[in-house]
Amino acid sequence: MNCPQCGAQMKPGSSFCGICGNRLDAAAPAAAPLAGERIHIDEDSRGQGRGYGYEVLHQPAFSLAVVRLEPEQSIQAESGAMVSMSANIELQSQMKGGLFGAIKRAAGGESAFVSTFTARGGPGEVTLAPGAPGDIAAIEMNNQTFFVQSSSYLAGDASLVVDTKWGGAKSFFGGEGLFVLQVQGQGLLLVSSFGAIHRKRLQPGERYVVDTGHLVAWEGTTQYSLRKAASGFFRSMVSGEGIVAEFSGPGELLIQTRNLAALAGLLKPFFPTQGGSGSGFNINLGS
Repeated sequence: MNCPQCGAQMKPGSSFCGICGNRLDAAAPAAAPLAGERIHIDEDSRGQGRGYGYEVLHQPAFSLAVVRLEPEQSIQAESGAMVSMSANIELQSQMKGGLFGAIKRAAGGESAFVSTFTARGGPGEVTLAPGAPGDIAAIEMNNQTFFVQSSSYLAGDASLVVDTKWGGAKSFFGGEGLFVLQVQGQGLLLVSSFGAIHRKRLQPGERYVVDTGHLVAWEGTTQYSLRKAASGFFRSMVSGEGIVAEFSGPGELLIQTRNLAALAGLLKPFFPTQGGSGSGFNINLGS
């Protein structure tokens, strides 16, 4: 485990850092990224910040995020992300950003409501998980900005500023939605993936292309543009790729190894059609 104060490697099971003297049982500020590391994710998937501690279990196929809150501390999550919680956790659901904010969230493929979990009268625990099988990355933000694919945002520190941004008109034709989330601030950010998470670090000037259906999150300082996968509309469509995102370094990307939309397309022929005919199952119950 890395020390949340200085980032030094700590002995397994130790609650004391021999480098900076930090104790894990004391409230600690969110960790700054290690030298040369742009997206800070602890190798052992555990960490601690102001008013909370966390760990991610059962990776990478069926990940579960366990967040332990100190008294009167809160964390915000997507509606429906909660798996379990302590009896003293207070849950409130509200339209963040008012009616206009709720409309923007709904247009971006998110729930119009945000759930806030607060530990009342003592410490408490909340466990969170995405709807699809896959991994969870716990990112420790230090006054940074990230862009997150709307379906990949799971939860975050209550102090983080989360806003829905226009992702570009071309993304509509890729079937990936019109919006991405811009997350800013300091604290814990939990993002989820369908499949495992692959990290890709780009050197200055390096260009890299990612299918939009495989994007999870990327640094706000990383430049990107949307384009067709191949030259010409027909060639792009028959390639099976459609619209892709081209990034330019420096920066780091989080990429999911599976595409939920592609899986849905593979399963579609095996489901009944709405009219009870076609290539789906037809069940005759007799008369």
